Amino acid sequence: MTNLRSRTVRAGDLAAPYPTVQLDTPAIEAARLLAGQDLPGLIVLDAKGYPFTVLAGTQVLRMAIPQYCQDDPALARVIDEQAADLFLRELGDRTVAQTLPGHNRDLAVVASDATALEMAALMARTGVPLVAVVDKLKTLVGAVTLDALLDRLLAE
Repeated sequence: MTNLRSRTVRAGDLAAPYPTVQLDTPAIEAARLLAGQDLPGLIVLDAKGYPFTVLAGTQVLRMAIPQYCQDDPALARVIDEQAADLFLRELGDRTVAQTLPGHNRDLAVVASDATALEMAALMARTGVPLVAVVDKLKTLVGAVTLDALLDRLLAE
């Protein structure tokens, strides 16, 4: 029996299949996928099928929720629930690409040989509770969620 404590945990060891979307996927479709599978985010693939970034569920919300409600929580409180239910419809024809932040940020993508600490640091830095794992050809291997990473680290 191999002693897990003596072996470094690598991203490729923890990676599991995970849902993906394309940059041109409608944002409302991504929101439905997030909600339907209770996911913290989605892996976004570029036109070649390579992981581009991770779309956190909060990015979809930022596009759907009016800016005045984000800026002033008191205003959000006075809007009734029937009106609030309509906000996701505001995504309209927007795409996943349009929900991504306009500024450059660290991508939540790691090589399959990334260590547990590297994955944890990236999650902490990006605020995204999952990382996409790629092989040497930048092909998606799977994803590691915060839950899976913590489960593994706490089991040792």
